[in-house]
Amino acid sequence: MRKLFPLAIVFLIFFVSESIQAQLAKDSWGLGFGFKYPRFLSINTTISNTNYGGYLSLQRNFSEHIALRLGGYYSHLESEWTDPTNLPQTTSTNLIGGNLDLMIYLFPCEPVSLYIYGGAGVLYRMLDNKMTPTLDDNAIAGQLRSGLGIEWEIGSDWKFVTEFGYNLGLNSEFEGAIGAGEVNGRDSYLSANLGFQWYFSKGEPSKYCQLYSGLSQQMPDPVDYNRIEEMIKRHIPREVVKEVVVEKPVATSDKWVLVGVNFEFNSAKISPESYPILYDAAKTLLKNTDIRVEIQGYTDNIGSESYNMNLSQRRADAVKQYLQSKGVSASRLRATGYGESNPIADNKTAEGRAMNRRIEFKIQ
Repeated sequence: MRKLFPLAIVFLIFFVSESIQAQLAKDSWGLGFGFKYPRFLSINTTISNTNYGGYLSLQRNFSEHIALRLGGYYSHLESEWTDPTNLPQTTSTNLIGGNLDLMIYLFPCEPVSLYIYGGAGVLYRMLDNKMTPTLDDNAIAGQLRSGLGIEWEIGSDWKFVTEFGYNLGLNSEFEGAIGAGEVNGRDSYLSANLGFQWYFSKGEPSKYCQLYSGLSQQMPDPVDYNRIEEMIKRHIPREVVKEVVVEKPVATSDKWVLVGVNFEFNSAKISPESYPILYDAAKTLLKNTDIRVEIQGYTDNIGSESYNMNLSQRRADAVKQYLQSKGVSASRLRATGYGESNPIADNKTAEGRAMNRRIEFKIQ
């Protein structure tokens, strides 16, 4: 039995790595089967590790959280004791039983779903070489159960199951021994299960896990560098194009136009697609520690001149704050707003106005 556990773990890792997201249903029927390892916990003899078993279950899921499980199982447990002649003896206990459990799934939407359970059952106990001769070899007994388990998704209808449970007998005869002076004793044992759950029938697909699927954040489109290049060709005078720097400042120029660092209309918030360009600018400044720059902010010609002057200053300040956050010393940076002056493109077109909402670095 011990050799089966490492093999089961290997299967678990394989199946989980190939996991397929299963569709959660409002209700379903499932068939479970697998191996069981039982072990006495509280008995009157010495606990042995030579134990094994198996189980079979039929499960009805009434909702995403609640299920009932009708199960049957077989368990073989052994315990040891010493007879009056001081010879070691072994008692074998075979249990064939059935149980009814209430199951509560705590995280039904997850591919690794935790559940707890509690229930009761009836079993048929068979003893071999019992310690107390007055006990019946075979008898019917009851037990209470509780525990927790995990279902691991391995397919659209299949799950791998690991479960750990506590079983309390309603008498003290499971190991075949009654302690001296014992009255209304209770034997107990633990059980660890490894198996599979096959959901062979599913009801209407559940929307429980998609309650918030309609709420999503719209991500900006990727930067269209080809479009930016075309805008540059159409709108930027050639003498300015010669001064554009992408990776590092041009040694023969005192101006560094950050092509692609633009702002939304009437806003000083840096757009997400601008950050890669600003990041490269920060790296260049960190590599060239002797360079000091004036960060010049510009706007298009929409709005009053005084308003645009203030807006351009806020845009320059936003870029300065970003560069400082990347490690560029504030003493090397000066932010100045120039409003709608010095346009590099035609303000009569939307593309031209977008180009004019820009940032330039003047090397000092």
